[in-house]
Amino acid sequence: MIDLGISKLALIGAVALIVIGPEKLPRVARTVGMLLGKAQRYVNDVKAEVNRSMDLDELRKMKDTVQEAARDVEQSIHTGASDFEKQFSESGQTLSALAEPEVPSYPEYRHPRKNWRLKQGATPQWYKSRNGVRTKALSGAARVARFRPHKIN
Repeated sequence: MIDLGISKLALIGAVALIVIGPEKLPRVARTVGMLLGKAQRYVNDVKAEVNRSMDLDELRKMKDTVQEAARDVEQSIHTGASDFEKQFSESGQTLSALAEPEVPSYPEYRHPRKNWRLKQGATPQWYKSRNGVRTKALSGAARVARFRPHKIN
């Protein structure tokens, strides 16, 4: 690029001060700075776009190589399977007889139908009272009367 040293920048600033004038110089400098910033952003965007396109090309090449390798593996598997089938057909056995092993039969699942009331009745009374399990149903009025504060006379 252009080689701008301190002496050249000072010369450009002095000429701009004489030509433009001290009143308009800050506004012109601000405008020039904004234009330079926009130019830098544009150049950076172009560089990023070029890099993205290069990366995309590399990814496409990599994708093609992976697909080719997958095709080769698939082809080798198919040839191995066909060779395997030929060997068993020559020996007189069928693949279906080998592929279907005997499955043991289990009884069908039945839900145990546990009875909650029976289970609750099996819990000892001392355990229920210690852990605060209610054993009797109280009506709403009885509950209110039970927890109502007592009047002290």
